[in-house]
Amino acid sequence: MTALRRLSLVDTDGGFAKPERPPGAVRIAIATRDMKGLNAHFGSASKFAVYDVTKESASFVEALAFGDNSDESGSHKSEGDDKIAPKVEALTGCQLLFCLAIGGPSAAKVVSARIHPIKVAQACSIDEVLERTRTMLNANPPPWLRKVLAEAGIGAAKASFEED
Repeated sequence: MTALRRLSLVDTDGGFAKPERPPGAVRIAIATRDMKGLNAHFGSASKFAVYDVTKESASFVEALAFGDNSDESGSHKSEGDDKIAPKVEALTGCQLLFCLAIGGPSAAKVVSARIHPIKVAQACSIDEVLERTRTMLNANPPPWLRKVLAEAGIGAAKASFEED
């Protein structure tokens, strides 16, 4: 079984409660090894930085840390141990997942959890990912993002044949 640690900012008066997603925000997860950049494959990510991003700002929600990860070799340390399901479960509530790579079976599990995976060709800073997301929200979002936003209750999806 994969160990999961949640590191969140808490209100000292109210205790722990996962923050509500602000109106108009998309919740994103970023696969990381060091909490500084998008620099990990989904299966080998030891951490995920979770943020709420609006057109105007981005705010940290939590960090998810996993104790036992894939080594990117294509085989698991113990064949009966599922490393992917706990990650997908922990990411519940996110609409977008940014990572360097994700395998087909993992992508299928992520998509079935209503999380849209986005593969990024090269490692970059978390700030760059946040800015990229804000830019997508402020511009005319591509059809796949409009669909994600509509499913998250953020905006209405336009018909695919409709011109902008």
